[in-house]
Amino acid sequence: MTGVDTAPHVSVMPKEVLEHLAVEPGSWYVDCTFGAGGHSRTLLERGANVLAIDQDPDVVAFLGADEFWERHTTVGSLRFAQGNFRDLERHAFQHDIASVAGVLLDLGVSSMQIDEGERGFAFRHDGPLDMRMSARGESAATVVNEHSFEDLAAIIFRFGEERHSRRVARRIVEAREQAPIDTTQRLAEVVASAYPPGPRREHPARRTFQALRIYVNDELGALQEGLEAASRLLTLGGRLVVLSYHSLEDRIVKRFLLDSPRMEPLTKKPLTASDEELAANPRSRSAKLRAGTKVAA
Repeated sequence: MTGVDTAPHVSVMPKEVLEHLAVEPGSWYVDCTFGAGGHSRTLLERGANVLAIDQDPDVVAFLGADEFWERHTTVGSLRFAQGNFRDLERHAFQHDIASVAGVLLDLGVSSMQIDEGERGFAFRHDGPLDMRMSARGESAATVVNEHSFEDLAAIIFRFGEERHSRRVARRIVEAREQAPIDTTQRLAEVVASAYPPGPRREHPARRTFQALRIYVNDELGALQEGLEAASRLLTLGGRLVVLSYHSLEDRIVKRFLLDSPRMEPLTKKPLTASDEELAANPRSRSAKLRAGTKVAA
């Protein structure tokens, strides 16, 4: 089991998160994607009570590490709910929490999930083509091998913003007729073979993998529902902080903070990681932080 102090995931923009949550000791905060507990740890150390949520079953095993509970519950109180943050209000109700002073959503896939090849999230690590954060429902392999050409093209274009979506989808359909595509390495090779020749700044499979992950986990639907739930659960003056990692997420958060009758933006433009953090944690380079405060019931 990975220990808390050697967790393979580094929290992104922790100083900015704390600043915009404006932590009040003794108040309740929700960490909607617990992961390795980095953000929850900083909240607890400042005297906050934390409801941590995560749908990844591996996190439950990680939470069994006695050192986390012993070291980080001496000041604030930590409670954990396994599930999706789209059900934020239900999780809070089950833990007798009627309202909260802050909600944090750190979106996307964690470093732990990316680095574990058997989870099937990364095109750079070979493993089963899975991508399910909750280990339930339709896997990426099922989507790739059973969905129609038109469905695949639409998924890759909408969720990956891939301009070669139809070429990629056609190549996937051709390849699966020869043999099922059931590993990340084979899918990455198939996608790469669909790309036109020439220099490129990123791996050709990146956008297709992103699209499949978002689709399999209904990430954008969960985000919209989670934002609405957070705006209802927050007390007046409560803070909402969201870390997003691609334009589809950021657009949803931006529109929500501008359009919600309950919320008011605290950030005119998204904040990004400092040069110092980028040097220490290159994976923070795509992070954008937006924050808002509740102004109406």
